[in-house]
Amino acid sequence: MTSEKVSKLLDDIQLLHPTFYTLVVAVREIIFDLDPLVTEEVKYGGILFSKGTAFGGIFCYAKHVSMEFSSGATLADDYQQLQGSGKFRRHIKLRTCDDIHSTHLTEYISLALAQATDHR
Repeated sequence: MTSEKVSKLLDDIQLLHPTFYTLVVAVREIIFDLDPLVTEEVKYGGILFSKGTAFGGIFCYAKHVSMEFSSGATLADDYQQLQGSGKFRRHIKLRTCDDIHSTHLTEYISLALAQATDHR
C-alpha cells in the first residue's frame, strides 16, 4: 500500500513532469512485480526502496530520472549501464520509457534486490 507521502510525491511529479511520472510509475511497477514485500519511503527527495536494507531509489532531476543503487559498485554490470564512480552507489539515467528496456533496468533491480535480501 502506498503511503500518503509517496502518493503526494507522485502527484507532484505528475503535475510538474508527466513524462517522468510515467517513468517513475513504471519503475515502481517493476520493483513490486519482482517482490511485493518491498517497502518504500520518501527520502532524499525521491522514493527509497528497501527489503530489509535499502537497495535503491528513484529520483527526478531536471532532464532525467535516475535509478540509484545503494550498493551498485558491487553489482555485476554485464550490460555496462551503471554510471558513477563513488565508493558504493551507482545509477542508471532514464529519459524515456524505452530506456527501461534498453538499459536492462529490470535485471539490475533484480540483482540489487537479491543483494539486499542476502544481507538481511
